[in-house]
Amino acid sequence: MKKILILHTGGTIAMSEDEHGAVAPGSENPLNQFVNPFTTDLKLITENIFNLPSPHMEPQQMLQLQKRIMLAIDEGIDGVVITHGTDTLEETAYFLDLTIPTTFPIVLTGAMRSANEIGSDGLHNFRCAIQTAASKQAAGKGVLVVMNDEVHTARYVTKTHTTNVATFRTPTFGPIGLVSKNGVTFFEQLLLHTALPIEHVVDHVYLIKAYAGMDPELLANLANSNTQGVVIEALGAGNLPPRVLDALQKLLDLNIPVVLVSRCFNGIAQDVYDYQGGGVQLSQMGVTFCHGLNGQKARIKLLVGLSAGLSGQELATFVTDAVS
Repeated sequence: MKKILILHTGGTIAMSEDEHGAVAPGSENPLNQFVNPFTTDLKLITENIFNLPSPHMEPQQMLQLQKRIMLAIDEGIDGVVITHGTDTLEETAYFLDLTIPTTFPIVLTGAMRSANEIGSDGLHNFRCAIQTAASKQAAGKGVLVVMNDEVHTARYVTKTHTTNVATFRTPTFGPIGLVSKNGVTFFEQLLLHTALPIEHVVDHVYLIKAYAGMDPELLANLANSNTQGVVIEALGAGNLPPRVLDALQKLLDLNIPVVLVSRCFNGIAQDVYDYQGGGVQLSQMGVTFCHGLNGQKARIKLLVGLSAGLSGQELATFVTDAVS
């Protein structure tokens, strides 16, 4: 019989709606009332590790989850399911993907509707996540996110809608699998997976979004000894307004790693345009282009690399390639 470790962390999936329609955590997680439908095949071991709305989730809690999962490897656990709030679920999932070297299934899920709302999706998503974590085919595919009968990789999945139950999508590539009543079917897998186990997390790693007429003060204020790294969601293929270049240079002069992604929903950032503030100039200045990740994922990757002690070209190589 397979052993599946369930780690509840809070979020909408663990909340209820009051008589006024407000959704909030209660004293008891409604998922604790879940009756195991797989009693003949699976032993579910449940731990309420947190009870946090997902905006309260920080890298320190992500690291605590990572350490608990690393212990589970030695405990003979066959797979892990983590229930999580959806706002930051993709960041926690990617953090775990980058820091856990095991190949056994780790699956995150959540809900867009609280436990007592009409059409609540929490229990269904939870059941699908358990099915996925118990699947032999889920091994070796990195950390997975299961929502709305779809299986996505932690690396590329993102929340695309504020309330729709089909909010989690993988731009360009789509889901790698589907969940049905009969089990899980996979169609794709990651090309490569590398992990950097870490013991602590650094702070002061920032995410900035570029816009037309961007003010240089935003970057200038980060040019100080506390700043560990900066990710910029740049325009288009990877360009910035020229008025921020002097402030950007000050960051680079302080040896603060600056990582560039595109603010676009699809595509990758690359040094294509050769004009003032264009990608060619930014690359020559020493900015690192991260290929294929969104801003929040690139920040997590930079944070993990810095926490692992990487610097210079080694850090740039780690951050650049979105397939590792």
